[in-house]
Amino acid sequence: MPFRKPLSLALLSSMTLAFSATAIDNSLEKQEAIDKSAAASQTRIDSMVDQTASDLQSYRIASQRLESLTIYNQQMAKLIDSQQQEIGSISGQIAEIDNIETGALPLMLKMTETLGQLLEADVPFLTDERQERLENLRALIDRADVTAGEKYRRIMEAYQVEMEYGRTIEAYRGVLVKSGEPKTVDFLRLGRVGLYYQTLDGNESGRWNSALETWELLDSSYRTSVRDGLRMARKQTPPELLTLPVNSPAS
Repeated sequence: MPFRKPLSLALLSSMTLAFSATAIDNSLEKQEAIDKSAAASQTRIDSMVDQTASDLQSYRIASQRLESLTIYNQQMAKLIDSQQQEIGSISGQIAEIDNIETGALPLMLKMTETLGQLLEADVPFLTDERQERLENLRALIDRADVTAGEKYRRIMEAYQVEMEYGRTIEAYRGVLVKSGEPKTVDFLRLGRVGLYYQTLDGNESGRWNSALETWELLDSSYRTSVRDGLRMARKQTPPELLTLPVNSPAS
């Protein structure tokens, strides 16, 4: 007779197997849930790490920019201080210029007046040119749109030109009015001590007599000297000694 397990034992074994299967299934589900939760946690951690790194980089950039702005603001503060000092200096200079202009105007008027007196008393060479320069100065002084510095510079230029006349020789062609009759002649100026003329044909020579304030004829013996002086002034011949009468210096 074959051996048979008891019915209760077989039923117990079946129930045990079913319970074990259910427990395994539950464990697998829990493990899967744990794995999913861990993966989600890791994702959150990775995201937080990335965000932290991004925030750190942003902080570093902001810190560097703050440092740059701080240095820039400090430099701008120094620049503003320097500009304020410059403004103060310019304001002081403007005030000084106003004072200088107030004090310089009478001097410039006097200098222009003296220049006019010089032209009246001087040897009458380049009369039109020098008189025009004087009139331009007089008009310039009355102009409000010209600075005192520019006026003074122009006056000094005129004086410089007059000074040069005293140590140079010059030949130029112009019109001589003598006895009411104009004629074209060559003029020779020797500084301020001698002013001579010679007709274009070379037949007549004369000089300005400062003592008599008139033109006078020169002896024919001076014609060669006047001619040579004209050539020297035009740099057509080398300098040489001239024998000519000159005006005596006058105060």
